[in-house]
Amino acid sequence: MSLLSSTVNANEVSFTYLHTPEMEDRSRPLALCLHGFPDTPHTFRHLMPELVAVGYRPVAAFQRGYAPTHVPVDGRFQTAVLGVDANALHHELGGDERAVIIGHDWGAPATYCAVNAEPQRWSRVVGMAVPPGGIIAQAMLNPQQVKRSWYMFFFQHFLSDMVVPLNDLAFMDMLWADWSPGYDATEDLAHLKTALKEPANLSAALGYYRAALGDGLKDPALDGVQAGGGQPIAQPTLYLHGAHDGCIGAEFAAGASAAFTTPDSRIEVVPQTGHFLHLERPEVVNRLIVDFLSE
Repeated sequence: MSLLSSTVNANEVSFTYLHTPEMEDRSRPLALCLHGFPDTPHTFRHLMPELVAVGYRPVAAFQRGYAPTHVPVDGRFQTAVLGVDANALHHELGGDERAVIIGHDWGAPATYCAVNAEPQRWSRVVGMAVPPGGIIAQAMLNPQQVKRSWYMFFFQHFLSDMVVPLNDLAFMDMLWADWSPGYDATEDLAHLKTALKEPANLSAALGYYRAALGDGLKDPALDGVQAGGGQPIAQPTLYLHGAHDGCIGAEFAAGASAAFTTPDSRIEVVPQTGHFLHLERPEVVNRLIVDFLSE
């Protein structure tokens, strides 16, 4: 299925998003897909046709700062503003209370912020690769996870601004190889390098980490939304994690259960997959997501 591209203004940012021809059929509920780092909405290319097949109109947006979505003039990149973006996209794209939201990597904590800030917008939630409920903060006390997360600390240093762009963003090739060993990321890296080839876009992507761990801008007006991202989730939630994730250890997936408040929420650790599980074994991951959304 060929994906189409459109733009929309939401939360004072011009977003580019990928979608299918069913986008204008408002009888279908919205399925908003949020990508993470270092990738683009093209990573949802296997899932989106499956969502269409079960009655949704899927949208996958380039997150703020990832070209061709604009770099925000206000310089905000904290997780809370990503959640506000998601809720604004829901509004601008004609979502209703049937809408579902699916987030991978940075898109996952953005999802948790969005659904707790405005729960009436979302009926079901899917998170991948970053557990809900503030588990990551706890994981960072684990020496093995700190070792995996070395890049997050490196991004706080000015040296990263010089190293990451070298040799056609070879740093990104290294992360993909470490996080999803054995997966051929040639197509995905090409999309990524198009999105981050300009210095302003790359600075924006690193800005997510600087807002999380360093001295990046944190908007006090979003303190409530930020805190809400670590709270239990009221909607039925599916959390998926790759058994061989080289970015965040699969041992932390079990902690996601503390964020579930409904009996039909669950955790699935997908065998033989790394961090980009929806690309590595799409036939398995798509079925888990579609079955969950169809319940």
